[in-house]
Amino acid sequence: MRAVIQRVIAANCEVEGIVTGTIDNGFVVLLGIEDADNIEDLEWLSSKIVNMRVFSDENGLMNKALPDVDGNVLLISQFTLFASTKKGNRPGFTKAARPDKAIPLYEAMTKQLSVLLGKPVQTGVFGADMKISLVNDGPVTITIDTKNKE
Repeated sequence: MRAVIQRVIAANCEVEGIVTGTIDNGFVVLLGIEDADNIEDLEWLSSKIVNMRVFSDENGLMNKALPDVDGNVLLISQFTLFASTKKGNRPGFTKAARPDKAIPLYEAMTKQLSVLLGKPVQTGVFGADMKISLVNDGPVTITIDTKNKE
């Protein structure tokens, strides 16, 4: 799994003019799923997301995590995170999991993040043409790959 985590002060997702998810303070998480991903990747990544200390404390240092600031998550499926750009100028997406594998993991990630946060996670619509609006805070943007734990 790959995730791009953006700290935001506001974000929403629209599909065909209908808002499917909206948050204030928290993270927009763009989530890419590949065929090799499994529940262990999901558990590790969800814990990293919820416990990532990138919110400011009283001294202006990044020491607080989502639960400390009552933060929210807007989770967006994003198969393009597994784009292969090695050959030519048109990316290939063969590493991205097909919907029959990706949808259950995406839904499980939504549930797991909700459990860890103790509140609902907002989402986009898997496979839809989504319009994501956000106001970056910082900006703070972190990328995580469960197959390349740095």
